[in-house]
Amino acid sequence: MTINKLGLIGGGNIGGVLFAEAAKRRLAKRIGFMDIKPPDLAKGKALDIAEGAPTISTDIHYDAGKEFNVLEGSEIVINTAGVPRTKRPDGTIPTREELLQTNIKITKSVAEGIQKYCPDATIISIANPLDAIVYTLYKILQPPKNKLMGMAGQLDSGRYRYFVAQEAGVSVENVEALVLGGHGDNMVPIRSCCRVGGMPVEKFVSKEALEAIETRTRKAGGEVVGLMGIGSAFVSPAWAALDMAEAIIYDKNKIIATCALLEGEYGVNGLFVGVPAILNKEGVAKVIEADLNSAEKEALAKSVAGVRNTCDEVEAMLKTM
Repeated sequence: MTINKLGLIGGGNIGGVLFAEAAKRRLAKRIGFMDIKPPDLAKGKALDIAEGAPTISTDIHYDAGKEFNVLEGSEIVINTAGVPRTKRPDGTIPTREELLQTNIKITKSVAEGIQKYCPDATIISIANPLDAIVYTLYKILQPPKNKLMGMAGQLDSGRYRYFVAQEAGVSVENVEALVLGGHGDNMVPIRSCCRVGGMPVEKFVSKEALEAIETRTRKAGGEVVGLMGIGSAFVSPAWAALDMAEAIIYDKNKIIATCALLEGEYGVNGLFVGVPAILNKEGVAKVIEADLNSAEKEALAKSVAGVRNTCDEVEAMLKTM
């Protein structure tokens, strides 16, 4: 099973991994790959990957370039366009929120390109600040709520799973974990939903270690940035986004932590928040409300408040553009 065309916006590190992996997995008959960076970043990366196709015994058909018309006809679009979260000259790392001003302008251009060349596409957005960028796309495009989502929770939940597996000394396949809320320091690892081999995580990991793991999960993106020195995480976000894309392409009805539009779920209306959702060929088929304890509900409310504040900034900025 495959789709006719997959569109990728942004030719940076994440975009390159997305293109290579999508081609290797044969997710689409054709890939549209776009980036504005001169002389022609997208076309260069696409050619590099295509020249390796004989080695992996696959055929790669693509349209690549600096204009949005290469996306024409895309059924799914994955957006990575934006200024990356990189270390400043003084050694500090900008928060995702500090990227908002610049990336809103970029996202406005992205939305206009999608609207013109693939208005019916299902959109998965990765660019940061994640919740705000998805909200920006929503305000401009006004798509059906099932056709637009953000990739954050799948990555954050994966990090949580990895850290728990390492501490417990088991395979990541044995760990179930869930992270809700905004994609930032106020994300909420849901300990009550964390299982190891179907059993409560506390059976394998001490309370103190769990607290450290949950803190590390919240700071995981910054940890990678600090260690790399140049750039930010790119393989894990790409894999997480492709997990979502595959659930849609293959009509899996798979529950994935997704930044989805809420309409009353979790007591939230009109915001894109990280929640478990069923993904299938329709996109976001259903939002699942997890059973949370009082502390988790309070933490989620705090996280949602942060998302709301950022989206209020988006509203104000869009009025000036």
